Amino acid sequence: MAFRLKLVPTKTSIDFFKWGGMPTYASFALAVASIIAVLTMGMNYGIDFLGGTTIRTESSQNVEMSEYRSALDSLELSDVTITEVFDPSFRADQFVKQVRIQSAQDTDASNAMIAEVEAALRTVDPQVVFTAVETVGPKVSGELIQTALLAVAASLIGIMAYVWLRFEWQFGAAAVVGLFHDAVLTVGLFSVLQVKFDLTIVAALLTIIGFSINDTVVVFDRVREILRRDQKSSLREILNIALNETLSRTVMTTLTTMLALLALYIWGGDVIRGFAFAMLFGALVGVYSTVFICAQCVLWLGVKRDWDKKPTTGPSGTQFPTSTE
Repeated sequence: MAFRLKLVPTKTSIDFFKWGGMPTYASFALAVASIIAVLTMGMNYGIDFLGGTTIRTESSQNVEMSEYRSALDSLELSDVTITEVFDPSFRADQFVKQVRIQSAQDTDASNAMIAEVEAALRTVDPQVVFTAVETVGPKVSGELIQTALLAVAASLIGIMAYVWLRFEWQFGAAAVVGLFHDAVLTVGLFSVLQVKFDLTIVAALLTIIGFSINDTVVVFDRVREILRRDQKSSLREILNIALNETLSRTVMTTLTTMLALLALYIWGGDVIRGFAFAMLFGALVGVYSTVFICAQCVLWLGVKRDWDKKPTTGPSGTQFPTSTE
């Protein structure tokens, strides 16, 4: 007899709307709080968005960061940030640090500055090795910010158009509200925790949007299927049936994805850790938004009963009764 792991019973009858719109209102409040956090606390932007130089150092002896900072003080650099990098894969005698220098200098001046920084660090740590040097000019960083915003906006518009064409505009609007909620909460978390926000995190945001809409479309497709065969149940009952029928798939998909992301976060190294952290949070928020944001918005907006029949009078959509009577 084959062993089958079941995290969710075969049939469930959970009423996802018994709290009314309270979970949705709470989520909207968190989204507003996230926007306020970004505006007041700001983001810990990486070198991609700020412009400047990042130097990664490696040494066999553990030199205090204060010694590195003292060595660089004499250079009178504008803004220097020194962080220590930890990773489970590092050897016991492997000490890695990252020096980030915000600068608006041209290429020649930047190369001279890098040489001065390396020489200064060797005075306090002769064994130091510079394993990576990255430089982004101020013009390029500005273009990257604009491109990142356009990428997120274009993805939301494209997804709304796809869902609208496949289902109805109510589903498209509900999907975009949920995706916007996922992206805003993720950005807000990075602002509150002051985790570095760079192009890798933008890639994570786009991945979160794709992961979340996949789950949402599965639920919406089940809703449409039930609407075509059930002519008596209310929209609330149909949404509950669809959510319960897809609950096992949602839990298993999310769990397996999070296990892979957790492995990336622990053993993937500091380069990929920010991406994995964003995806871990985004996967959870995406499932929540499908159930308590997208479904609730569809319930509020209402949908028509049968896609196979075109209405002869009146506007299409919002013709489905939303009450349970």
